[in-house]
Amino acid sequence: MTITILRNIIAYRGFILSSVKREFQSRYRNSLLGAIWNILNPLAMIIVYTVIFSGVMKARIPGIDNSFGYSIYLCSGLLTWGLFSEIVLRSQNTFIDNANLLKKITFPRLCLPIVAILSALVNFLISFSIFLMFLILSGNMPGIEILSYIPILLVLSLLAIGIGITVGVINVFFRDAGQLFSIVVQFWFWFTPIVYTSDILPEKIKNILSYNPMTGVIEACHTVMVKKVWPDWWGLLPALCVGGVFVWFGLSLFRKHSGEIVDEL
Repeated sequence: MTITILRNIIAYRGFILSSVKREFQSRYRNSLLGAIWNILNPLAMIIVYTVIFSGVMKARIPGIDNSFGYSIYLCSGLLTWGLFSEIVLRSQNTFIDNANLLKKITFPRLCLPIVAILSALVNFLISFSIFLMFLILSGNMPGIEILSYIPILLVLSLLAIGIGITVGVINVFFRDAGQLFSIVVQFWFWFTPIVYTSDILPEKIKNILSYNPMTGVIEACHTVMVKKVWPDWWGLLPALCVGGVFVWFGLSLFRKHSGEIVDEL
């Protein structure tokens, strides 16, 4: 099954890449500034959070003697979570959103979640590049530890696409599933230490958060960006295991119902 999927992705790489390009272009087709918005949005976020939290509110991270510490903490967490939520939410609706395409053209249906992942990664890389420029200009750029973002993002993508494919297949047959999971993602955000540090929480709550697979991912990002040290790799293990289970389950579910998806659409 895995080898077949990889062969299909390679064989249809032209279709996948052109779909990503077309989606990116269509987003800004009638916009005066076009793709510049992809730069302005993360830039505005960084400026607002830096001015408000570092300049006005003087927010600080315990144990971190850096006036930009909290804004870096917040931006790194929000950008990483944004990638996760975009992959999940795009994937859960990808079959429904491309119903007409599925009915007219014959191609491996799993190409659609791949397009969703790559589109989300393009958006993330643009925003992340702006964030890195801010770190360089403010003198807060991590050293070689920044390379740890590669395995962190791989684990995050595995978890996101596993959940996305699973919910995406279920959503074809039960449309309430997508709506319900969108609400779950909102609650999930606040159960992840993105805008707060887990150190300020009671021990009982911290134990509950330890079961959240995204906690280790976000904390790994914070460790690299704020503390500028290598992350705790064991902290990524829950996300890796849960992601692997969801990918296996999602692909099994897809294989079982792939013939019925177009009929339901």
